[in-house]
Amino acid sequence: MNLPTLWFIIVAVLWTGFFILEGFDLGVGMLHGVLGKDEAGRRAAINTIGPLWDGNEVWLVVAAAGMFAAFPEWYATMFSGFYVVVVLLLGALIARGISFEFRGKGLSHRWRRTFDGLMTGGSLLVPLLSGIALGNLLHGLPIDSSGEYTGGLLDLLNPYALCFGITLLVLCALHGATFLGLKTSGDLQLRAHALARRTVLPAGLLVLVLVVWTHSVAGRGVVPGVLQVTAVLAVIAAGWLLREGPSGWSFAATTVAMGTTVLSLFADLYPRLMVSSTSTAYNLTVQNSASGAYALKVMTVVTAILFPVVLVYQGWTYYVFRERVRTDSFARGTTVTPPASGPGPAPSVQARRPPA
Repeated sequence: MNLPTLWFIIVAVLWTGFFILEGFDLGVGMLHGVLGKDEAGRRAAINTIGPLWDGNEVWLVVAAAGMFAAFPEWYATMFSGFYVVVVLLLGALIARGISFEFRGKGLSHRWRRTFDGLMTGGSLLVPLLSGIALGNLLHGLPIDSSGEYTGGLLDLLNPYALCFGITLLVLCALHGATFLGLKTSGDLQLRAHALARRTVLPAGLLVLVLVVWTHSVAGRGVVPGVLQVTAVLAVIAAGWLLREGPSGWSFAATTVAMGTTVLSLFADLYPRLMVSSTSTAYNLTVQNSASGAYALKVMTVVTAILFPVVLVYQGWTYYVFRERVRTDSFARGTTVTPPASGPGPAPSVQARRPPA
């Protein structure tokens, strides 16, 4: 395996990791207002991802940085051609970040509902816009001999790209609902579980249509490959496991569904990076868009050293915040007693007598 191909795999893994990890907290963000029927429920839902969301978004930053360093022509054509989509995507990410930081700074109902709206809207737009961008890599766009995008915004809004974006959005909702079922308790957990079960059917149908369409667009026929079949079977498995109640296995199934759906795009895209609808001779490929050999060697060594450290650190973070979040911890009239040190058991909740 040569270095350009290795770095194509690394970029694909980074994008897949982003959707697996950020996918469930995007799902929680878009569902917290629906499943959280009161302020305590909404706060509990948000707190399941509070310690995790910013670390998950780092995968997107690193994926973009990897594209820039390993395939500068790919980065330049994609990010300039998708300028409007990228700006909207950044706006959605910023809105989410602001809502996490400022939602609890005000006491008024209007203040909190405003930031709830920003969180929901941003969480809906991120998978939709990301899917549109990734779908267009394979669908084909007007690119000239210089690698310049010659189309407009409407060229990006083709049926396949929209289908990819909508599928990722629905998968994020399913992923987030199963995560809430795993991380919460009581009525919030029951509502999340019920919503996850209702989401399985549309998610399964969309994934089935998308993977067959992806294989066809790539010119490889309509018979799906191993990754595509795995994506569909994973959604089916999630539906079957959800019949038994919320569990880590159903969350694992939605994780596999999300990961294989994204990976199937990159598998069918290789060895291309962006398909030109103007002429196949203008396609951006792994070989004609890669950086020099020395740069790729240095990047490979740095990645081999630092990537395992990042995985260990992020795994440790998930371990520390592994406890369920209880809605009654955020109810009025209660105070939370934090543990003395370490993750420990779940915080105790003590009733507080209201003032006379």
